[in-house]
Amino acid sequence: MWQAEVRVSLDAIRHNVARLRSGTAAELMAVVKADGYGHGMVPAARAALDAGATWLGVCTLGEALELRRAGLTAPVLAWLLAPGLPLHDGIAAGIDLSASSTGLLAELVAAARVAGRPARVHLKVDTGLSRAGATPADWPALVEAAAKAQGDGLVEVTGVWSHFAYADAPGHATVDRQLAEFGAALDVAAGVGITPQVRHLANSAATLTRPDTHFDLVRPGVAIYGLSPVAGETFGLRPAMTARARVVLAKRVAAGQGVSYGHTYVTQRETTLAVVPLGYADGVPRSASNAGPVWLGGKVRRVAGRVCMDQIVVDCGDDEVRAGDEAVLFGTGDGGGPTADHWADAAGTINYEIVTRFGSARVPRIYG
Repeated sequence: MWQAEVRVSLDAIRHNVARLRSGTAAELMAVVKADGYGHGMVPAARAALDAGATWLGVCTLGEALELRRAGLTAPVLAWLLAPGLPLHDGIAAGIDLSASSTGLLAELVAAARVAGRPARVHLKVDTGLSRAGATPADWPALVEAAAKAQGDGLVEVTGVWSHFAYADAPGHATVDRQLAEFGAALDVAAGVGITPQVRHLANSAATLTRPDTHFDLVRPGVAIYGLSPVAGETFGLRPAMTARARVVLAKRVAAGQGVSYGHTYVTQRETTLAVVPLGYADGVPRSASNAGPVWLGGKVRRVAGRVCMDQIVVDCGDDEVRAGDEAVLFGTGDGGGPTADHWADAAGTINYEIVTRFGSARVPRIYG
Protein backbone atom coordinates (compact mmCIF):
# COMPACT_ATOMS: atom_id res chain seq x y z
CA MET A 1 0.00 0.00 0.00
CA TRP A 2 1.32 3.45 -0.91
CA GLN A 3 1.00 6.81 0.85
CA ALA A 4 2.35 9.12 -1.86
CA GLU A 5 4.01 8.42 -5.18
CA VAL A 6 5.08 9.80 -8.51
CA ARG A 7 4.03 7.64 -11.44
CA VAL A 8 5.98 7.92 -14.69
CA SER A 9 4.71 6.49 -17.96
CA LEU A 10 7.66 5.35 -20.06
CA ASP A 11 5.18 4.67 -22.88
CA ALA A 12 4.31 8.37 -22.83
CA ILE A 13 8.00 9.27 -23.14
CA ARG A 14 8.33 6.86 -26.08
CA HIS A 15 5.25 8.36 -27.69
CA ASN A 16 6.59 11.89 -27.29
CA VAL A 17 9.99 11.04 -28.75
CA ALA A 18 8.33 9.32 -31.71
CA ARG A 19 6.12 12.39 -32.18
CA LEU A 20 9.16 14.67 -32.18
CA ARG A 21 11.11 12.38 -34.53
CA SER A 22 8.23 12.41 -37.00
CA GLY A 23 8.59 16.16 -37.46
CA THR A 24 12.24 16.36 -38.39
CA ALA A 25 14.89 14.83 -40.63
CA ALA A 26 17.54 15.66 -38.03
CA GLU A 27 18.88 13.34 -35.36
CA LEU A 28 17.31 13.76 -31.94
CA MET A 29 19.13 14.37 -28.67
CA ALA A 30 16.92 13.53 -25.69
CA VAL A 31 17.76 15.96 -22.90
CA VAL A 32 17.69 13.98 -19.65
CA LYS A 33 19.45 16.42 -17.31
CA ALA A 34 18.13 17.13 -13.80
CA ASP A 35 17.24 13.47 -13.28
CA GLY A 36 15.24 13.45 -16.48
CA TYR A 37 13.31 16.58 -15.46
CA GLY A 38 12.27 14.68 -12.35
CA HIS A 39 11.19 11.56 -14.27
CA GLY A 40 14.35 9.53 -13.63
CA MET A 41 17.36 10.09 -15.86
CA VAL A 42 18.28 6.51 -16.73
CA PRO A 43 14.77 5.11 -17.32
CA ALA A 44 13.86 8.21 -19.36
CA ALA A 45 17.05 7.90 -21.41
CA ARG A 46 16.40 4.25 -22.17
CA ALA A 47 12.80 4.97 -23.21
CA ALA A 48 13.92 7.83 -25.45
CA LEU A 49 16.57 5.69 -27.14
CA ASP A 50 14.00 2.93 -27.65
CA ALA A 51 11.82 5.43 -29.50
CA GLY A 52 14.50 6.69 -31.86
CA ALA A 53 16.64 9.23 -30.03
CA THR A 54 20.28 8.86 -31.04
CA TRP A 55 21.94 11.25 -28.57
CA LEU A 56 21.51 12.07 -24.90
CA GLY A 57 22.04 15.51 -23.39
CA VAL A 58 22.88 16.40 -19.80
CA CYS A 59 24.15 19.38 -17.89
CA THR A 60 26.98 18.00 -15.76
CA LEU A 61 29.90 15.65 -16.13
CA GLY A 62 28.54 13.64 -13.19
CA GLU A 63 25.24 13.08 -14.98
CA ALA A 64 27.04 11.92 -18.11
CA LEU A 65 29.22 9.48 -16.18
CA GLU A 66 26.12 8.11 -14.44
CA LEU A 67 24.62 7.30 -17.85
CA ARG A 68 27.79 5.46 -18.80
CA ARG A 69 27.80 3.53 -15.52
CA ALA A 70 24.23 2.49 -16.32
CA GLY A 71 25.52 0.86 -19.51
CA LEU A 72 24.23 3.43 -22.00
CA THR A 73 26.61 3.71 -24.93
CA ALA A 74 24.82 6.32 -27.08
CA PRO A 75 26.60 9.62 -27.68
CA VAL A 76 26.22 11.89 -24.63
CA LEU A 77 26.87 15.62 -24.45
CA ALA A 78 27.58 17.37 -21.12
CA TRP A 79 27.65 21.15 -21.40
CA LEU A 80 28.13 22.95 -18.09
CA LEU A 81 31.66 22.41 -16.82
CA ALA A 82 33.41 24.33 -14.05
CA PRO A 83 37.20 24.69 -14.06
CA GLY A 84 39.20 21.92 -12.44
CA LEU A 85 36.84 19.00 -13.05
CA PRO A 86 38.28 15.54 -13.89
CA LEU A 87 37.54 16.03 -17.57
CA HIS A 88 39.84 13.14 -18.44
CA ASP A 89 37.26 10.78 -16.91
CA GLY A 90 34.65 12.08 -19.31
CA ILE A 91 37.01 11.84 -22.26
CA ALA A 92 37.97 8.28 -21.33
CA ALA A 93 34.26 7.41 -21.18
CA GLY A 94 33.68 8.76 -24.68
CA ILE A 95 31.54 11.67 -23.48
CA ASP A 96 31.22 14.76 -25.66
CA LEU A 97 32.03 17.94 -23.73
CA SER A 98 31.13 21.55 -24.50
CA ALA A 99 33.57 24.46 -24.59
CA SER A 100 32.54 28.11 -24.51
CA SER A 101 35.99 29.62 -23.98
CA THR A 102 39.63 29.14 -24.90
CA GLY A 103 40.33 28.54 -21.21
CA LEU A 104 38.05 25.53 -21.03
CA LEU A 105 39.30 24.30 -24.38
CA ALA A 106 42.84 24.36 -22.94
CA GLU A 107 41.65 22.24 -20.01
CA LEU A 108 40.11 19.76 -22.45
CA VAL A 109 43.38 19.57 -24.38
CA ALA A 110 45.30 18.88 -21.17
CA ALA A 111 42.72 16.27 -20.14
CA ALA A 112 42.98 14.60 -23.53
CA ARG A 113 46.70 14.10 -22.95
CA VAL A 114 45.93 12.47 -19.59
CA ALA A 115 43.20 10.27 -21.09
CA GLY A 116 45.37 9.26 -24.01
CA ARG A 117 42.66 9.98 -26.56
CA PRO A 118 41.20 13.07 -28.28
CA ALA A 119 38.49 15.03 -26.54
CA ARG A 120 35.15 15.08 -28.35
CA VAL A 121 34.23 18.75 -28.17
CA HIS A 122 31.17 20.82 -29.03
CA LEU A 123 32.01 24.48 -29.42
CA LYS A 124 29.25 26.75 -28.16
CA VAL A 125 28.58 30.20 -29.52
CA ASP A 126 26.44 32.77 -27.74
CA THR A 127 23.92 33.95 -30.34
CA GLY A 128 21.88 36.10 -27.98
CA LEU A 129 20.93 34.23 -24.80
CA SER A 130 23.93 35.78 -22.99
CA ARG A 131 24.48 32.67 -20.93
CA ALA A 132 27.14 30.10 -21.84
CA GLY A 133 28.83 30.31 -25.22
CA ALA A 134 31.57 32.44 -26.76
CA THR A 135 30.46 35.91 -27.83
CA PRO A 136 30.79 36.79 -31.51
CA ALA A 137 33.89 38.80 -30.55
CA ASP A 138 35.51 35.80 -28.83
CA TRP A 139 34.30 33.14 -31.27
CA PRO A 140 37.14 33.48 -33.84
CA ALA A 141 39.81 32.85 -31.17
CA LEU A 142 37.92 29.80 -29.88
CA VAL A 143 37.51 28.15 -33.27
CA GLU A 144 41.12 28.91 -34.22
CA ALA A 145 42.36 27.31 -31.00
CA ALA A 146 40.08 24.33 -31.60
CA ALA A 147 41.31 23.94 -35.15
CA LYS A 148 44.92 23.87 -33.92
CA ALA A 149 44.11 21.34 -31.20
CA GLN A 150 42.29 19.21 -33.75
CA GLY A 151 45.30 19.37 -36.04
CA ASP A 152 47.46 18.21 -33.15
CA GLY A 153 45.20 15.19 -32.65
CA LEU A 154 44.05 16.27 -29.18
CA VAL A 155 40.54 17.39 -30.02
CA GLU A 156 37.79 16.24 -32.34
CA VAL A 157 35.27 19.01 -32.94
CA THR A 158 32.12 16.91 -33.11
CA GLY A 159 29.65 19.76 -32.69
CA VAL A 160 28.96 23.47 -32.99
CA TRP A 161 25.90 24.70 -31.13
CA SER A 162 23.93 27.45 -29.49
CA HIS A 163 20.68 27.91 -27.55
CA PHE A 164 17.57 30.00 -28.13
CA ALA A 165 16.33 32.65 -25.70
CA TYR A 166 12.76 32.97 -26.95
CA ALA A 167 11.79 30.00 -29.12
CA ASP A 168 8.65 29.48 -27.03
CA ALA A 169 7.32 32.50 -28.96
CA PRO A 170 8.02 31.13 -32.46
CA GLY A 171 7.45 34.44 -34.26
CA HIS A 172 9.60 36.52 -31.94
CA ALA A 173 12.26 38.55 -33.73
CA THR A 174 15.04 37.11 -31.58
CA VAL A 175 14.54 33.67 -33.14
CA ASP A 176 15.50 34.86 -36.61
CA ARG A 177 18.31 37.00 -35.24
CA GLN A 178 19.82 34.06 -33.38
CA LEU A 179 19.45 31.83 -36.41
CA ALA A 180 21.36 34.37 -38.48
CA GLU A 181 24.07 34.69 -35.80
CA PHE A 182 24.42 30.92 -35.73
CA GLY A 183 24.85 30.78 -39.49
CA ALA A 184 27.55 33.46 -39.28
CA ALA A 185 29.35 31.52 -36.54
CA LEU A 186 29.30 28.36 -38.67
CA ASP A 187 30.86 30.33 -41.52
CA VAL A 188 33.65 31.53 -39.21
CA ALA A 189 34.29 27.96 -38.09
CA ALA A 190 34.34 26.70 -41.66
CA GLY A 191 36.86 29.39 -42.49
CA VAL A 192 39.43 27.75 -40.20
CA GLY A 193 38.63 24.24 -41.40
CA ILE A 194 36.11 23.13 -38.76
CA THR A 195 33.32 20.98 -40.20
CA PRO A 196 31.49 19.49 -37.22
CA GLN A 197 29.61 16.21 -37.27
CA VAL A 198 26.50 17.92 -35.87
CA ARG A 199 25.27 21.50 -35.83
CA HIS A 200 22.49 22.03 -33.29
CA LEU A 201 20.35 24.90 -32.14
CA ALA A 202 16.73 23.76 -31.73
CA ASN A 203 15.26 23.15 -28.27
CA SER A 204 11.78 21.69 -27.67
CA ALA A 205 9.93 24.76 -28.92
CA ALA A 206 12.02 25.15 -32.06
CA THR A 207 11.86 21.41 -32.74
CA LEU A 208 8.06 21.68 -32.77
CA THR A 209 7.63 25.02 -34.52
CA ARG A 210 10.73 26.02 -36.51
CA PRO A 211 11.98 23.30 -38.87
CA ASP A 212 14.36 25.82 -40.42
CA THR A 213 16.41 25.66 -37.20
CA HIS A 214 16.87 21.89 -37.07
CA PHE A 215 20.25 21.53 -38.83
CA ASP A 216 21.76 18.07 -38.06
CA LEU A 217 20.45 17.54 -34.54
CA VAL A 218 17.56 18.79 -32.38
CA ARG A 219 17.64 18.92 -28.56
CA PRO A 220 14.14 18.59 -27.10
CA GLY A 221 13.89 18.48 -23.33
CA VAL A 222 10.55 19.24 -21.71
CA ALA A 223 8.57 18.01 -24.73
CA ILE A 224 9.99 14.51 -24.24
CA TYR A 225 8.11 14.39 -20.95
CA GLY A 226 4.86 15.48 -22.57
CA LEU A 227 4.85 19.11 -21.50
CA SER A 228 4.37 21.80 -24.10
CA PRO A 229 6.98 24.57 -24.35
CA VAL A 230 4.46 26.84 -26.11
CA ALA A 231 1.47 28.21 -24.22
CA GLY A 232 -1.88 27.07 -25.54
CA GLU A 233 -0.49 24.25 -27.69
CA THR A 234 -0.24 20.54 -26.91
CA PHE A 235 1.30 19.21 -30.16
CA GLY A 236 -0.10 15.75 -29.45
CA LEU A 237 2.28 15.24 -26.51
CA ARG A 238 1.34 13.07 -23.53
CA PRO A 239 2.32 14.12 -19.99
CA ALA A 240 4.40 11.33 -18.47
CA MET A 241 4.22 12.21 -14.75
CA THR A 242 1.40 11.89 -12.24
CA ALA A 243 1.85 13.00 -8.62
CA ARG A 244 -0.66 11.60 -6.17
CA ALA A 245 -1.18 10.74 -2.51
CA ARG A 246 -3.77 9.16 -0.25
CA VAL A 247 -5.71 11.25 2.23
CA VAL A 248 -4.41 10.54 5.73
CA LEU A 249 -7.22 12.30 7.61
CA ALA A 250 -10.63 13.81 6.81
CA LYS A 251 -12.47 15.75 9.50
CA ARG A 252 -15.32 18.21 9.97
CA VAL A 253 -14.47 21.65 11.30
CA ALA A 254 -16.60 24.64 12.17
CA ALA A 255 -17.05 27.88 10.27
CA GLY A 256 -14.40 30.48 11.01
CA GLN A 257 -11.61 27.94 11.57
CA GLY A 258 -8.14 29.02 10.43
CA VAL A 259 -6.29 26.41 8.39
CA SER A 260 -2.54 25.70 8.28
CA TYR A 261 0.29 28.05 9.30
CA GLY A 262 -0.61 31.70 9.61
CA HIS A 263 -4.31 31.04 9.09
CA THR A 264 -4.17 32.53 5.59
CA TYR A 265 -7.28 30.44 4.87
CA VAL A 266 -10.36 30.58 7.09
CA THR A 267 -13.36 28.31 6.57
CA GLN A 268 -16.51 30.16 5.55
CA ARG A 269 -18.86 27.51 6.91
CA GLU A 270 -18.79 24.09 8.52
CA THR A 271 -16.77 21.95 6.16
CA THR A 272 -14.68 18.82 5.66
CA LEU A 273 -10.90 19.22 5.51
CA ALA A 274 -8.69 16.53 3.97
CA VAL A 275 -5.00 16.20 4.86
CA VAL A 276 -2.86 15.08 1.91
CA PRO A 277 0.72 13.90 2.67
CA LEU A 278 2.71 15.84 0.10
CA GLY A 279 4.48 19.10 0.89
CA TYR A 280 7.27 21.36 -0.21
CA ALA A 281 9.88 18.80 0.89
CA ASP A 282 8.38 16.52 -1.77
CA GLY A 283 8.19 19.13 -4.52
CA VAL A 284 4.91 20.95 -3.90
CA PRO A 285 5.68 24.66 -4.43
CA ARG A 286 4.92 26.72 -1.33
CA SER A 287 4.08 29.61 -3.64
CA ALA A 288 0.95 27.66 -4.64
CA SER A 289 -0.52 28.04 -1.15
CA ASN A 290 -4.27 28.74 -1.34
CA ALA A 291 -4.13 28.10 -5.08
CA GLY A 292 -2.75 24.69 -6.07
CA PRO A 293 -5.39 22.43 -7.67
CA VAL A 294 -6.03 18.93 -6.35
CA TRP A 295 -8.31 16.29 -7.92
CA LEU A 296 -10.14 14.67 -5.02
CA GLY A 297 -13.54 13.02 -4.90
CA GLY A 298 -14.22 13.52 -8.57
CA LYS A 299 -13.60 17.28 -8.78
CA VAL A 300 -10.86 19.89 -8.71
CA ARG A 301 -10.38 21.58 -5.36
CA ARG A 302 -7.76 24.02 -4.08
CA VAL A 303 -5.08 23.85 -1.43
CA ALA A 304 -6.52 25.51 1.67
CA GLY A 305 -3.91 27.57 3.49
CA ARG A 306 -0.16 27.36 3.27
CA VAL A 307 1.69 24.42 1.79
CA CYS A 308 3.62 22.75 4.64
CA MET A 309 6.84 20.79 4.50
CA ASP A 310 5.10 17.41 4.55
CA GLN A 311 1.44 18.03 3.77
CA ILE A 312 -1.31 20.16 2.35
CA VAL A 313 -4.93 20.63 3.40
CA VAL A 314 -7.86 20.61 0.98
CA ASP A 315 -11.30 22.04 1.72
CA CYS A 316 -13.90 19.53 0.49
CA GLY A 317 -17.07 21.29 1.64
CA ASP A 318 -19.90 18.84 2.33
CA ASP A 319 -18.61 16.19 -0.07
CA GLU A 320 -17.92 12.78 1.35
CA VAL A 321 -14.16 12.26 1.64
CA ARG A 322 -12.45 9.57 3.68
CA ALA A 323 -8.96 8.66 4.78
CA GLY A 324 -7.42 6.54 2.03
CA ASP A 325 -9.07 8.40 -0.87
CA GLU A 326 -6.75 9.23 -3.76
CA ALA A 327 -5.76 12.88 -4.29
CA VAL A 328 -4.05 13.72 -7.61
CA LEU A 329 -2.03 16.92 -7.68
CA PHE A 330 -1.32 16.70 -11.40
CA GLY A 331 -1.22 14.19 -14.20
CA THR A 332 -2.46 13.75 -17.75
CA GLY A 333 -5.44 16.04 -17.35
CA ASP A 334 -7.79 13.34 -18.62
CA GLY A 335 -11.30 13.74 -17.28
CA GLY A 336 -10.69 17.32 -16.19
CA GLY A 337 -7.95 16.69 -13.64
CA PRO A 338 -5.15 19.21 -13.06
CA THR A 339 -1.90 19.15 -14.99
CA ALA A 340 1.59 20.45 -14.32
CA ASP A 341 0.59 23.53 -16.31
CA HIS A 342 -2.23 24.23 -13.85
CA TRP A 343 0.21 24.00 -10.96
CA ALA A 344 2.66 26.25 -12.81
CA ASP A 345 -0.07 28.85 -13.18
CA ALA A 346 -0.97 28.55 -9.49
CA ALA A 347 2.67 28.91 -8.42
CA GLY A 348 3.63 31.63 -10.89
CA THR A 349 6.21 29.48 -12.61
CA ILE A 350 6.61 27.13 -15.60
CA ASN A 351 5.73 23.48 -16.08
CA TYR A 352 9.44 22.57 -16.27
CA GLU A 353 9.91 23.57 -12.63
CA ILE A 354 6.86 21.71 -11.39
CA VAL A 355 7.91 18.25 -12.61
CA THR A 356 11.60 18.79 -11.87
CA ARG A 357 10.80 19.51 -8.21
CA PHE A 358 9.31 16.07 -7.63
CA GLY A 359 12.39 14.05 -6.77
CA SER A 360 12.10 13.50 -3.02
CA ALA A 361 13.66 10.26 -1.77
CA ARG A 362 10.64 9.57 0.44
CA VAL A 363 8.14 9.67 -2.44
CA PRO A 364 8.79 6.61 -4.62
CA ARG A 365 8.90 6.95 -8.38
CA ILE A 366 6.87 4.15 -10.00
CA TYR A 367 7.23 3.27 -13.67
CA GLY A 368 4.49 1.94 -15.84
